[in-house]
Amino acid sequence: MQLPPGPKTPSWLIGLQFEANPFGYMDVISKRYGDIVTLMLGSTPIVYVSNPSGIKDIFTNTKEIAARGDLNRDFALMTGKQGVLQLDGICHKNRRKLLMQTFHGARMQACGRRICELTEKIISKQTVGKPFVAYPTIEDITLKVGIEVVMGLDKGERHDKIKHLFITALRYGQSAIDKILLNIFGERDLGRWSPYGYRLYLRQQLFQLLLTEVEERRQQLNFSQTDMLADLILAEDETGQPLSNEEVRDLLLSPIFAAGDASGTAIAWALYWIHRLPTVRSRLLEELDSLGDNPDPMNIFALPYLNAVCNEVLRIYPTQLFAFPRLVESTVEVMGYKLNPGTVLIANIYSTHQREDLYPEPKEFQPERFLEKQFSPYEFLPFGGGSRVCIGATFALFEMKLILATILSRYELELVSQRPERPKYGGLICYPASGVKMVTHGLRQHQEQSQILAFDLI
Repeated sequence: MQLPPGPKTPSWLIGLQFEANPFGYMDVISKRYGDIVTLMLGSTPIVYVSNPSGIKDIFTNTKEIAARGDLNRDFALMTGKQGVLQLDGICHKNRRKLLMQTFHGARMQACGRRICELTEKIISKQTVGKPFVAYPTIEDITLKVGIEVVMGLDKGERHDKIKHLFITALRYGQSAIDKILLNIFGERDLGRWSPYGYRLYLRQQLFQLLLTEVEERRQQLNFSQTDMLADLILAEDETGQPLSNEEVRDLLLSPIFAAGDASGTAIAWALYWIHRLPTVRSRLLEELDSLGDNPDPMNIFALPYLNAVCNEVLRIYPTQLFAFPRLVESTVEVMGYKLNPGTVLIANIYSTHQREDLYPEPKEFQPERFLEKQFSPYEFLPFGGGSRVCIGATFALFEMKLILATILSRYELELVSQRPERPKYGGLICYPASGVKMVTHGLRQHQEQSQILAFDLI
């Protein structure tokens, strides 16, 4: 076997360099070694690919290259052993099909108004002239939407507890102190006050709350409910048997984490770029205003420039830097290299999105590129690809567009600082390091006029 070139640096040092500056590190690696690079994890070669033809091979060659669930075992602590990330084969296909019906068609359209209402309710609480951090504010919206769409919970003590535990789990490990303690103690359970022990505590609390909700919903079946939990309770597995309560619980976890974390991060980055670049904001507002007051959510979803802005956000700082790993199971050739069984293949989403042959001036935020060209799923892949592509990709874009449209069309916002926002790596996602600090100056002028007119009519 001849492996592609790559650095000989020890894996622990690569980890430190990557975490300190993830995008900068990948830029350097790509420039030095090209679009197929090998990093060694002990004796296991990890081959990262940022060439569209190579990525196509990874996603479509399911005979020699497998998207095995056990490659995602690191996520099982918080997504459950029977979550969709950990499943394989017919079982995986069955569960994906069950989950995806919640995120498409009439159901997606029905929750559009609710997304706009939640956004308006939360953003309206911001004090005029007082700075706030956009990321946790947006995360509050996206997590509420996720819990409501996935579980049908929009209020109550259990809703509040579940939301709090998800937020705590998402943020734990991001601070410098958390990272130092995790490096010192590793995966040793020394009780609730040790890093790993605290994660186990959060897991136990969250899993128990979700399981209780599943059990109660099964005992009190309501056939009029259209959330994911209702679907799963009534669903059958690939053998025609109902899913166990534990299976249902585990399947709920990944969609809620994705709804709150990835969507919230993407929208925060979007607010940063839109308010950093006045021409982008002006063009976007002109397009949004063309729909008039209280536009239909599906008309918002169809706006071409808004779609281009969202795509450019996901291109330049993708929330998911890499696709889920694949395993070579029999000798296969990828980009001229013969790879032996046991080699791990990973599509490098970020570096693919930075290719100058695909995206001229890749560091510049230019939504117009998505109006001028249609990219293949191996050139633009913010949600991964193949059998492991994100099940909620369409819904994530729907949610992103509606939240941005609601905020931008109604409120005058401004960045507190024009200093560039730096990415901060945390697990699988790159967050805005400062959270995007903003200030609201109140309603936009035409919104104020609309309120005055409505008052006069009354």
